[in-house]
Amino acid sequence: MSKVALVTGGVRGIGAEIAIALKENGYNVASTYNGNDAAARDFKSRHDIPVFKWNVADFYACNDGVKKIEEALGPVDILVNNAGITRDGMLHKMDIQWWTDVISVNLNSVFNMCRVVIPGMRERKFGRIVSISSVNGLKGQIGQTNYCAAKAGIIGFSKALALESARNNITVNCVAPGYIDTDMTKAIPEDIINNIKNQIPCGRFGKPNEIAGIVKFLVSDTAGYITGATINVNGGQFLS
Repeated sequence: MSKVALVTGGVRGIGAEIAIALKENGYNVASTYNGNDAAARDFKSRHDIPVFKWNVADFYACNDGVKKIEEALGPVDILVNNAGITRDGMLHKMDIQWWTDVISVNLNSVFNMCRVVIPGMRERKFGRIVSISSVNGLKGQIGQTNYCAAKAGIIGFSKALALESARNNITVNCVAPGYIDTDMTKAIPEDIINNIKNQIPCGRFGKPNEIAGIVKFLVSDTAGYITGATINVNGGQFLS
């Protein structure tokens, strides 16, 4: 029987590419989303991947949503925490709601989703958890104290959970992308994009399938001895 993979924020951008790559590799994939119904319908139609709508910042919605996926597809073997938002602004001007929203969606959701699926993984003695962090969670970024805090928190969370889970054949890892060519980066003015590219040794933005390829490897049996790691995929922009 094919393993079941759940990808949060999995109908657009990096998340969609991850879901597609996992399906092509033989996994039974479900994607979640929260806001864009039209994008979800289009994704489901084009790729024949079931989609489920809920707010990953809400623990009880996560609990109910995972139950629906497991009823439809079976127990979740692989969890990819990809859902995330930005609410950028300098700290001295940051609205408290911007802080709360980003921490809730980007960091609390990782706890919510892992807390729901980890008991089953422990019982079955198998699991793969990959969470998408960011280069900015490693190096910091002006105007993103909320985002950087959340993405750095994901790394610390994953290291601790990796230690808790290793004896149950559950691996927990992070991928930290740099600037990736998605709808989000397409909205950046061209002069700023060129300035950013000048700071990247590879001289370009990454491609979503380059992130998906790393995730595909980390959830595979071949990567069973890798846990607690953070894989940087940033074109040499930041080395750690």
